[in-house]
This record gives sequence, C-alpha cells and structure tokens, in this order.
Amino acid sequence: MPRILLAPLEGLADPLMRDVLTAIGGYDWGICEFVRVSNNLLPVKTHQRICPELLNGSKTPCGTPMRVQLLGSDPYFMAENARRLVTLQPAGIDINFGCPAPTVFRHRGGSALLGEPQLLNDIVSAVRAVIPVDIPFTAKMRLGIEDDSLAVDNAQAIEAGGVDELIVHGRTKVDGYRPPAKWAQIDRVRAAVRIPIIANGEVWTVEDFHRCQQESGCADIMLGRGALSDPFLALKVRGTSLGDHDAWTALAPGLAAYWRGVRRLVLPDHAGGRLKQWLMLLRRQYPEAEALYLRLRPVKAAEDIDALLLAAGILQAPPDNCMVAH
Repeated sequence: MPRILLAPLEGLADPLMRDVLTAIGGYDWGICEFVRVSNNLLPVKTHQRICPELLNGSKTPCGTPMRVQLLGSDPYFMAENARRLVTLQPAGIDINFGCPAPTVFRHRGGSALLGEPQLLNDIVSAVRAVIPVDIPFTAKMRLGIEDDSLAVDNAQAIEAGGVDELIVHGRTKVDGYRPPAKWAQIDRVRAAVRIPIIANGEVWTVEDFHRCQQESGCADIMLGRGALSDPFLALKVRGTSLGDHDAWTALAPGLAAYWRGVRRLVLPDHAGGRLKQWLMLLRRQYPEAEALYLRLRPVKAAEDIDALLLAAGILQAPPDNCMVAH
C-alpha cells in the first residue's frame, strides 16, 4: 500500500482542518503550513502557533504525525531556526521550495529559489547539518519558475544537500494551480535522483491517484486540495468502506467539528468565510455542499449560520465557547 500524505496548504489546511481530515483517516503523515524564516531566530511559540501538534508529540489529536515546514532563503538562519525546532521534537522537518504565492515570491521565498540550484543546496546542506538522523528531513519543490528546464538540476542539488525524500509538485510557479499537473515531468525528476520522490498535484479522485502513480513513477502521493474537496479520498484509495452511510452523511460530523472549532477560535465576523471556503471545494464532489453553500453564501452572522447548520442536520446542538467580538 502506498503512503498517502497530507500537503501543506497555506490558508486552507490549518490546524482545525488537519484535525478533521486526519480524524477521518487514511494519512501516513502530513506537513503543516510553512513557518516563514527571515533574518532572525524565531521564538519557540511561533513554531507551536503554526504547528500546535508540536504540543501533542507532533501529532494531530487522532495520532497522525505532522511535520514542520520552514520557508526562507538564508542558509544560516534556516539552519539556526531548524536547530531550535529540533528541540521541540518534530515528527519531521520539511523545506518549502514550492510556494507560488506572489507575496512569498516577491520576498524571495518558496518557488522564487528554483532558479538557483546552488542556493537550494546551500540551504539544504546547512539545515541537514543540524538535524539528527532520527528526524525525517524532506523538501518540497515545484518543477521550476517559468519552465521546467532546471527541475533535474534543482532536485539533484537538494538531494546532494542531504534530504531523505523529495516531494515534487508537478507544476511551475507560473502555472499556479491551473490544470493539468505534469506528472510525466515528475517521472523525469524521479529517474535522475536516488532518493525517494513523492508526487503531488491535481489528484482529485481515486482514478487521478492511480494515473498519477503511473505517469510519475511514484508509489507515494501527497494530496492537497483534493483532500479538502473529498475528505474521504485517502480512505477510498485504500479501499475502506464508509459503511451504511452515504458520504455526505458520513462527513457531517467532520463539518460540525470544523465549524465548532472555527466558532471557538475565529471572530464571528470572519467565521463564516472559513466554512464557505471549505464548502467551495467540497461542492466539486458533493451536490449537497453546493446546496448548503448557496444557502450560506448571503449569510454573514455566525449565529445565523449556526441556525442553518442545525436545520440542515449538520449540527446537533449550538456551538458553545464561541469567540466573542469586542
């Protein structure tokens, strides 16, 4: 059985979402949203805020290991922050060479470094030097910035720096998240290195999963937005039955848990946006999500959303301990 991993998704797979998805199950491990490293040494609380799983043995509440991802361009400060992170006993450390977000790119982070193979090697080598061998060390990259001409050079530079495995998203920076993902180009990278390669990008269904395996040559796959659009995707790949429930009914407890978490942590004026964002992805797979999204779209007050979710049978009781606006 291949390993199935949960991708780091800035602004989407936050701790609440990671709790819900890993509780549904099917994931071997995942990576949290990135920790931005500039020219400073971050306090411990920054790592714990972005990856609260560090306070639980680096695992989600259901026990899925969650690795911490660092993003930055200075080898010295990346290494010094990794050194401090090691003291928190993370399930693993990953380096982000893939984020295509314009703000990150402008500040020379993530995919902005894919034109400089030597810098990739310098960063990975510096971080490798401070990570004990018993802590898994990985990196995640895209195929390039504007094209994939340096994909192999970048992968070989990262490999030479000492990572244990490399995750490759089958798009360039300028591709953003537009389909298709170039799985065959991941295979080209895989054939050029000796470390294991994990494929990522545009896997929405079980059929996509198997086609990605075939075209990329990779057994192991990382799920990103496909995991949010179908929270049971990892289980479906594993052939796990949902029992007597239809998928939407089976998802209701997860939706309820997510909303309760949002109501506890997010101000009422902003809480609805978090749920609607998830429903926009869920409606790709679930007609019921489309119907619920259309009902919730004009609703702004969190208390009114509570009532609608109660009426829809998603919630069984009103949320308690809700965040109060001041």
